[in-house]
Amino acid sequence: MTPADTLNTVRGVLEAYLDPYLGETLGNVQALRELTPAGDGFAASLTFGFPVGGYQAELTEALSGELRAAGVSAPLTVTLQADIRAHAVQRPLKPLGDIRNVVAVASGKGGVGKSTVAVNLALAWAAQGARVGILDADIYGPSQPLMLGLAGQRPSSPDGKQLRPLVSHGIAAMSIGFLVDAEQPMVWRGPMVTQALTQLLSETQWGALDYLVVDMPPGTGDIQLTLAQRVPVAGAVIVTTPQDIALADARKGLKMFEKVAVPVLGIVENMSVHVCSNCGHSEHIFGAGGGERMAREYGVRLLGELPLDAHIREEADGGRPTVVAAPDSARARPYLQMARRTAAALAVRARDRSSLFPKIVIEET
Repeated sequence: MTPADTLNTVRGVLEAYLDPYLGETLGNVQALRELTPAGDGFAASLTFGFPVGGYQAELTEALSGELRAAGVSAPLTVTLQADIRAHAVQRPLKPLGDIRNVVAVASGKGGVGKSTVAVNLALAWAAQGARVGILDADIYGPSQPLMLGLAGQRPSSPDGKQLRPLVSHGIAAMSIGFLVDAEQPMVWRGPMVTQALTQLLSETQWGALDYLVVDMPPGTGDIQLTLAQRVPVAGAVIVTTPQDIALADARKGLKMFEKVAVPVLGIVENMSVHVCSNCGHSEHIFGAGGGERMAREYGVRLLGELPLDAHIREEADGGRPTVVAAPDSARARPYLQMARRTAAALAVRARDRSSLFPKIVIEET
């Protein structure tokens, strides 16, 4: 086989590889940007539409295995780049300026660990190389100030009009909890809550972000529906536990996003399995397979099955969520994989094309 034949073989193998996060071949997503001989092997440059930090070793091993199976034993060097683009949102809304993608994390009911999932999702994306912010949209019960170790801190306002978000563990954060006393109840009706959230979103100096994670309030009432209609959302993540009562409410949350034409990126099954810290026995305390069944029923992805672990609760309560407190631990790995699957699910969606078209203005003469 000539060097040119070998290069073509390698290219064919790489482009045929089915990426487990994208669910597409590298050829279909045009990820392979360059392939060249390098010493006694090959060098491949690949570009993905999601954060690639921490993915190089995993992908190199997988691609090298595919090459060996095809009879190519030459070593492969892989270089990865991220090209995160803005994706289409519900009409007639448009993406928010420098914020490329708003991702809503929602649940049909409280108590399923939605806020813990949201903050670890945001922190995982930051750890993987993205520019990330988090908006705590739960006006009645904000959790992010505590989880991010920012309780008691106040944002500044350089111009008296816009707020500068607080920063924790590399992500920008805004919450009503930064502006009121921790013990002060928010006795507000729906319109006031909607207005407050809209202001927190639009009057914060977020800067350039690849992702803004919105930790939505639980439920599917008027407030949630109004927020979903007013905030330009590129995709939503539904959090549930495996038990039937949680799944019933999660279905309502999914249907709400369908009504307002917000694509659901997938389902996250939280508290999926408990591993005993003493004996290592695994037990599905809240049932098994509920998230997978729901994902299959609605034709969406199962983005992750997250563990039930006392350390996760302790780390979030201590202001250092699991992805930050123990990034190399077994309990952090499902969060990092869930984050990559979520970003990949968004990456294969239609991109926002509104900036490519001229703005048409009709004037009376």
